[in-house]
Amino acid sequence: MATIDLTKENFQQIVSDNDMVIVDFWASWCGPCKTFAPIFEKVSEQFPDIVFAKVETDQQQELAGSFQIRSIPTLMIFREKIIIFSQPGMLPEEPFVEIVTKASELDMEEIKKEVAKQGEQAN
Repeated sequence: MATIDLTKENFQQIVSDNDMVIVDFWASWCGPCKTFAPIFEKVSEQFPDIVFAKVETDQQQELAGSFQIRSIPTLMIFREKIIIFSQPGMLPEEPFVEIVTKASELDMEEIKKEVAKQGEQAN
């Protein structure tokens, strides 16, 4: 699957309608972003059942701000609408594949229990 562009208008629907969404926050002027782009594309082809999406931070400042993106590229992985991974900086192909594989194998029932537990502690 080719990568898709995320905007504040389609973000919620894409994340809600798909089990796993991997988001690359980037900008056209960012050197490391340009270096990471072909890696992101190549890895997306290895996982056709996962949605790979990009957010151009200059065009989508409100969306980038809502996730407190401070440096780019930043990689974020959503599973069942929960952020399970967020890291600034580009990744080489092999570690990126490893992260995607591990993220897809996570037991989401355990993650949901932990999120609920943290929510209870916050109240």
